Amino acid sequence: MSEPRTAGRPVRTLVALGDSTTVGMGDRTPGGGRRGFARLLADACGGPGRIRYANLAASGARVRDVHEVQLPGALRLRPDAVVLVVGMNDTLRSDFDPALLLLRLDAVVGELTRAGAVVVAARYHDHGRVFRLPAPLHRALRKRIEQVNAVLDEVLSRHGARCVDLDVLPGAYEPDAWSVDRLHPSELGHRLLARAMGERLVAAGLLVEPVPLRCAGGVRVTAWHHAAWLVFRGVPWLVRRGADLLPHAVAVVVREVLALRRERRLRERRLRGGGIAGAAPGGVPGRSGIERSGPDRAALGRAASDRAALDRVASDRAASGEAELGGAMPDRAVPGAGTSAAERAAADVARHPDAG
Repeated sequence: MSEPRTAGRPVRTLVALGDSTTVGMGDRTPGGGRRGFARLLADACGGPGRIRYANLAASGARVRDVHEVQLPGALRLRPDAVVLVVGMNDTLRSDFDPALLLLRLDAVVGELTRAGAVVVAARYHDHGRVFRLPAPLHRALRKRIEQVNAVLDEVLSRHGARCVDLDVLPGAYEPDAWSVDRLHPSELGHRLLARAMGERLVAAGLLVEPVPLRCAGGVRVTAWHHAAWLVFRGVPWLVRRGADLLPHAVAVVVREVLALRRERRLRERRLRGGGIAGAAPGGVPGRSGIERSGPDRAALGRAASDRAALDRVASDRAASGEAELGGAMPDRAVPGAGTSAAERAAADVARHPDAG
């Protein structure tokens, strides 16, 4: 068991902002309520009577909601620490705009840090590794998550805020860390997130006890819960979100195809206009150690074929008594001229360095 942390200043007010993950979705209690990482973290900061705790998050919230609705309430509470998980709902909407997200998140984190709060936010993982999606939807969602993470990186770095990167958080991709919907953490997942955020607060000089990872106090999830969610919640959710995300997924695929075509055209133009890279003097390909592409190999094959044809013409002309082919021919016998196949084979054996 971890030892209590005794260094640092106490957290008197903790405020939680964000979406359904911050609300506590995935960590149900027997009474029908939700707990979640923010409540677990508040307990580790001192618990009821020793800390003022407010969870202002709302299910379905986007960055705009945090900026316009949740931020004013948080500032009024003058918190020592603020935890924030938001941005996933933005990636699932057709009006997704990273530039606007940057402006709004910069205002949220900037105002909170200027008010004296230590801010800890979550950086997203690859949801496609947890929630199976069709390949085009997965690629589209992953690109948007990368854009949200880039916005978070810039904003948090600009204001000296702290970050929990879910993509590298130990245990984050384990199945037990996720609830039946595979979108929200399970009780264990919430505990992992709460402990990691507590560690960031400690690093900032605040007093926080380690959050226990042993599950206790939550509702036990059974196979029935998984099946019921898939039928009544999962499929309808995918249909609704797919309607927003699918056009973007199609656009992503089209852009990838066009980019590949442009790259292929540029390569063909370089081959036509710049010759063959790595060719040795005299048109013989050099041994550069570079594996040739299909078009490169075809071009080399054509060059070798043309050279062989010229050699045959030279041999024929020499055999018929012609003296020149683009210049004086050396005065020597031409192998293969006026001889039978057997004679040519015997001559080849005699010339071989290992013969006799």
